[in-house]
Amino acid sequence: MVTLHRNHNSLCYHVLFVTFIFLSVTYVAHVADALGTFGYDIHHRYSDTVKKILGSDGLPEKDTVEYFTALVHRDHLRGRHLAGGASTQLTFASGNLTGRFSDLGLLQYVYTKVGTPGRDFLVALDSGSDLFWLPCECRDCPRSITLRSGTRLDFNMFQLNGSSTVTPVACSSSICGPNYSCLTEQNVCAYKTSYVPVNTSSTGILLQDVLQLGTNENPSTSVNATITLGCGVIQTGSFLSNTAVNGLLGLGMGNISVPSILASQSLTANSFSMCSGLDGLGRIVFGDKGSLDQSETPFGILQSNYIVSIEQVAIGSTVSSLEFTALFDSGLAFTRLSDPVYTTLAESFDSQVVEPRRIISGFSFEYCYDLSSTSSGPAAPKSPSLAFTMNGGSQFNIRTPIIIVSLQNSGYAYCLGVIKSQLDIIGINFMNGQKMIFDREKNVLGWKPSDCYGNDESNSTPPPPRTSNPPPPVTTSTPPPPRTSNPPPPVTTSTPPPPRTSTPPPPLQTSNPPPPQRIPFTPPPPGSTEASPGDSTTNSSSQAPGFRFPGTGDAAQLNSFTWKVGMAFLSFLSHYFIFH
Repeated sequence: MVTLHRNHNSLCYHVLFVTFIFLSVTYVAHVADALGTFGYDIHHRYSDTVKKILGSDGLPEKDTVEYFTALVHRDHLRGRHLAGGASTQLTFASGNLTGRFSDLGLLQYVYTKVGTPGRDFLVALDSGSDLFWLPCECRDCPRSITLRSGTRLDFNMFQLNGSSTVTPVACSSSICGPNYSCLTEQNVCAYKTSYVPVNTSSTGILLQDVLQLGTNENPSTSVNATITLGCGVIQTGSFLSNTAVNGLLGLGMGNISVPSILASQSLTANSFSMCSGLDGLGRIVFGDKGSLDQSETPFGILQSNYIVSIEQVAIGSTVSSLEFTALFDSGLAFTRLSDPVYTTLAESFDSQVVEPRRIISGFSFEYCYDLSSTSSGPAAPKSPSLAFTMNGGSQFNIRTPIIIVSLQNSGYAYCLGVIKSQLDIIGINFMNGQKMIFDREKNVLGWKPSDCYGNDESNSTPPPPRTSNPPPPVTTSTPPPPRTSNPPPPVTTSTPPPPRTSTPPPPLQTSNPPPPQRIPFTPPPPGSTEASPGDSTTNSSSQAPGFRFPGTGDAAQLNSFTWKVGMAFLSFLSHYFIFH
């Protein structure tokens, strides 16, 4: 409804615009014919001539930064209009800010508000699955976690009797497809989503409830969407300890994912952006189709996953023609590659490293190297760069190809941030420092270097690592690989524990980024163009400058009807180009 309403208004507006031009030209031609001659000059709306007529109040001073910013912004809006118009962009009611927690598997997390009244849940963002599930009536699920920094996070539990808008998904519903089963006695659709390693899963029933959203420009502007939700009665494996303990939000191509639902309800375009900053903070925006200057490659769909073709791999000075396909999966902390790609890439990387090789027993990363120490922590490693040439020729520069680890009582090491696997999956560590656009309307994956504070970068050279925050000791646990779906066994909805009354966790704050104790990625160096968290007091979306056109001023005092028509026409054009 929103899109159709907007298109209808746009059509009417253009008809009025053309009609106005026709009448104005007709009248002026009539006057010109009567007077014998006629001429006119064309002036930019920020030119000195126009500013003398319209006054300077609200207009940028010529040749200032604000002046050129206004011109660029106008051109950006005009470009978006010519490209097909801009759809409403939505994010969560708490804002578009996401955060990477080292104590929660190094994935990107966001606070969501679900139900009526809304309750907050800190959920992991996963482009490799579809279902949005929350711990629900769950006895064994964690109710809190204490970070290594000493900060305690309290978690809400979804309660079936805690929301006035929740309804179960019936077995006869079209949502309850072949990947689900039916609890016949309750007439409720049940699910089980399994993850590797073994014994990591979520099992429960499907519900529908309200997800509280807001516009990206002003998240407090309420937009509610009815979504399909997994009531996770039983969680196992890492979901009970250190990954997605308070829920997981699937961003895949399936019909039940949040991006698919928002698009099907005409709330946003069928696209979303996800930015993962080098400092651990990020952004997520639904309906974002990116910018005209982003790099792109087409993607295919494999079981609701985003799969792209890679044609070449550049490791330092070596370029290898390694053609392979890979999934882009934000639900994996680290990238996984299979042979021969893994061995070729790793051996080429190893041949260009100057530091001695370090074998770390029981560690998931094979290619590690000694790293000297400084007074402030580990020295900057001299590791080769890494880049992919994607299908279509665009370059995808890996800004964080290595991880830095602290060895207990024996200094530091750095490792190639790739795990050998049977599958090829690009994890979130290779997306850091990029604004990723998942355009599901065009089946295009876009990207652009960004600090996730609204400052997109034009340079493509990966920055050297910052060494101000030493990394933590090595752990030998293996990050969770991709998911698999199996029809679920019957779910027993035993009597739930009483609701907790703990205070909901506060929204992520840009002034307090996630603690760096276990962030093994290498942030950019001091003095780079990346904004600090304290600078991020607004969302990442571009805000229109506060322009307003004053009254016609002196022109309104002119008695000439021709001048009045001309000024009205100029004012109309000015407003037209501002809002288009």
